[in-house]
Amino acid sequence: MKNKNIAVIGLKGLPAFGGAATVGENIIAQLKDQYNFTVYSISSHTELKSGYYKGICNQIIFTAIPFKRINTLYYYVLSAIHALLFGKYDIIHLHHSDAAFLIPFLKMRYNVIVTTHGAHISGLRPKWLKYKWFFQGQIRLFLKYADEITCVSKKEQQWLREVHHLHATYIPNGINIINDLKTISPKYDIFFGAGRIIKSKGCNLLLNALHKIEFGGKILIAGDLNQSSEYKKEILQLSQGLDVSFLGLIIDKNKLLSLINNSLLFVFPSLQEAMSIMLLEAASVRVPIVCSDIRENRDIFSDEDVLFFSLEKKFDLGKKITWAFDNYNIMINKAEKAYNRVTTTNNWNHIKDEYQKIYNSLI
Repeated sequence: MKNKNIAVIGLKGLPAFGGAATVGENIIAQLKDQYNFTVYSISSHTELKSGYYKGICNQIIFTAIPFKRINTLYYYVLSAIHALLFGKYDIIHLHHSDAAFLIPFLKMRYNVIVTTHGAHISGLRPKWLKYKWFFQGQIRLFLKYADEITCVSKKEQQWLREVHHLHATYIPNGINIINDLKTISPKYDIFFGAGRIIKSKGCNLLLNALHKIEFGGKILIAGDLNQSSEYKKEILQLSQGLDVSFLGLIIDKNKLLSLINNSLLFVFPSLQEAMSIMLLEAASVRVPIVCSDIRENRDIFSDEDVLFFSLEKKFDLGKKITWAFDNYNIMINKAEKAYNRVTTTNNWNHIKDEYQKIYNSLI
């Protein structure tokens, strides 16, 4: 029997270098033999040309426009128009609630599944704060028209139910275990990583804490620091007096995981998340973790798996970093438990089955 056709809008570009795109790419890779996938992308997020990608999907890539603020909106609209006028799909998988305004139009021809990836925190980042009405309006007005809603956060599932009276299926993010990572000696002391280094990721909290404890070890910071000129200036100033190496955005997954693997401690001081792929990946290479005690992190790990610090206590991060190095054998044991947890709970073999059930129910 001929495979059914699924169009994917919202990943923006493959290969993936962001959390949502990584999730989407893995879903496609896991289910490529069951369905024919077409991914709509834009040239600002991929260097590739339109065509077949890694044997897992067809990628249609639109040319980006020079107006950065509306480039994503342009991409969403163009993808929907193409799908409606030229597509021959059985269902549409829409990633991000930011594109929920497309749902009523897509519904003219297709059943639609939406994966939200953090709808409850959209619009709260400083550069988008003035557009908060737009993000909230999308959820309030358009998300209800989706045939299925999935989310990667238990907190978000609860929020959608209690605030917007919407049923969403919780499906966690997954990770791929890579066993042939390069090792070096001596190891780096602390690794901090994010796709985009913005204030909500807490890099400033880490650097401030390291100054307070007069930390003398080597720190690696990976991620795109050019998201905000003001925040970049703050981070560079805070790095003075510390042994910090800025690595930029690392797209190569093996390289990223090798660097995390070669660090003694992974510090994740995020103020808000949906479900962080980076946090899961750190656990997947058995590196001890110190992370913020936000609900989203506690929904993934327990105190047996990682060392939590309190965002409410001013000097708690520095104290927990000091404790982690002073009690490193305990941290190694925690890392092993975190590894066992993610390889069980965040296994793509199980996660793909959840998405396949939804796809089949809509076809």
